[in-house]
Amino acid sequence: MVDQSPATAAMSTSPPIPCGEKRHWWLSTKKVVEKYVKDARVMMSSREPGEITAALSLLDAALALSPRFELALEHKARCLLYLRRFKDVADMLQDYIPSYKMAAGSEDSSSGSSDNSSQQLSRERVKLLPSSNASSASLSFKCFSIFDLKKKVIAGLCKNCEKEGQWRYLVLGQACCHLGLMEDAMVLLQTGKRLSTAAFRRKSISWSEDSFSSANIPLPIAGDSTATTHNHLLQQPPPTESETITHLLAQIKLLLRRRTAALAALEAGLYTEAIRHFTKILEGRRPAPQSFLAECYMHRATAYSAAGRIAESIADCNRTLALDPSSIRALQTRASLFELIGCITDAVHDLEHVKLLFNSILRDRKLPGPAWKPQCVRYREIPGKLCTLTAKIQDLKKKIAMGDARNVDHYALIGIRRGCSRSELERAHLLLVLRHKPDRAISFVDRCEFADESDHDSVKDRARMSAVLLYRLIQKGYSAVMAAVAEEEEAEKQRRMAAQSLQDTAARVQQQHKQARVAEPECRPKPEIKPDLGAAGPMSSPLQLPGSGQDRAPDTRSGAGSVGPCGPVYQGVFCRDLAAVGNLLSQVGFNRPLSVKCEALSC
Repeated sequence: MVDQSPATAAMSTSPPIPCGEKRHWWLSTKKVVEKYVKDARVMMSSREPGEITAALSLLDAALALSPRFELALEHKARCLLYLRRFKDVADMLQDYIPSYKMAAGSEDSSSGSSDNSSQQLSRERVKLLPSSNASSASLSFKCFSIFDLKKKVIAGLCKNCEKEGQWRYLVLGQACCHLGLMEDAMVLLQTGKRLSTAAFRRKSISWSEDSFSSANIPLPIAGDSTATTHNHLLQQPPPTESETITHLLAQIKLLLRRRTAALAALEAGLYTEAIRHFTKILEGRRPAPQSFLAECYMHRATAYSAAGRIAESIADCNRTLALDPSSIRALQTRASLFELIGCITDAVHDLEHVKLLFNSILRDRKLPGPAWKPQCVRYREIPGKLCTLTAKIQDLKKKIAMGDARNVDHYALIGIRRGCSRSELERAHLLLVLRHKPDRAISFVDRCEFADESDHDSVKDRARMSAVLLYRLIQKGYSAVMAAVAEEEEAEKQRRMAAQSLQDTAARVQQQHKQARVAEPECRPKPEIKPDLGAAGPMSSPLQLPGSGQDRAPDTRSGAGSVGPCGPVYQGVFCRDLAAVGNLLSQVGFNRPLSVKCEALSC
């Protein structure tokens, strides 16, 4: 709709015109606006950033004269979209964002409950005349709201000018896609595509068949120097807006389908499956919007935490905070993870950051970020959460004062069991180092599509800083666990040596017992066998040993000894071990024949 103000108002509100341009008094505001829009359209056709910026300033001047001029609004939105100022597009057309309208409607319904009750009372049937008879019911009237009537009239007008407003859905849908509002982008793009298709169908009814034939395309002349260029343009024509919207819708649907499958697996407790689906989104070939990636990293951090992989969960929280520094959910999740492994100082630091965000929200009386940005917390819930957060911070500070901050569970951080072997520790540490090395931990920034290119360096710096802190924590945990494993191995070695020494001692004692049992019959004194000399027969022969006193003088005190022809007879004991006998004989140097009685050889 074009504002048709009087000429005097146009002269007072129109921007100054350069000195070289003469302005006539009969030039109305409408003609000035149309001239600005025409010049801006010419500048936009060049597709150069400088020209588009100049066209944007002209459109601002036109909108200052006529704020509701439809063509100026469309060209301004397209200029902002071409300059990648997606937030400005969303701020300009935020009333058309579905999620923003739903949130605003819910806030209005919750805040204006008393107003709704009064409106319900006003909409009831009120009888203006007393009911004196039965026909008084026909005299009753129904009160209605002027606001509802206004909405219906405006809706009817919008249906009539639906063709004029279809650009809002297409331009805003593309901006929402780049801002990470995927559901809103899909709804807006589908609506805009449907409206544009219907408008084209209505327009093409009056066309002839020749309008759709390829004969209207000018063919190049043979031998013309521009023939090759024209053929190249025919072979690779630039994508139209409809083709761009179609490709964008396909990408949005793919991302939403994968995220839906990942969230379903997460709710069902299939954490490995959820991690796999989120990884497909985060490591895709095509870059994804910044806020959408931050949301997916946050969901994957939740899945990692539920699966017991603390280091990976902390790393995803770090990436989320690098992409969105004011993410309250990421700060609270990382604080709980630090508290779980015993890093109470880091947990207090994150909770203090959340407390500062809560205080700033209460001070500014609004949530951080633009109005159309989805929030994980409501404004009316912040005072209660702030009290709970303050009490928790005080409890953690008491633990730090008691010295509990030194009891860090490095096993849970690395993801290994207590009493693990050296090979298990080295394998887990190698995997963590390869994943969370600072140079590699910031590679996700290259797969991110930023709404503002100036955020690239700041996001990279935040990601590098948090990656370095996590890497140092992992290295510290590895050193502590490796020292514990070395102590355990040394203790195990000492235990093995002690057990081996006990076994050797027991073996020696057993061997000594065996030798003692073998040598016991040799050392035991044997009873002296005295052969009966009177009963000696012709086969008897005396046993004579040198060194004995019997070879010098016979024993006259008893009749046990007798002297034979070869010397005295030795009445000894038979020994079963011939080696012992030979040893005894060699010790005395005996080299003469023995006189042996056969009776003494009986066993």
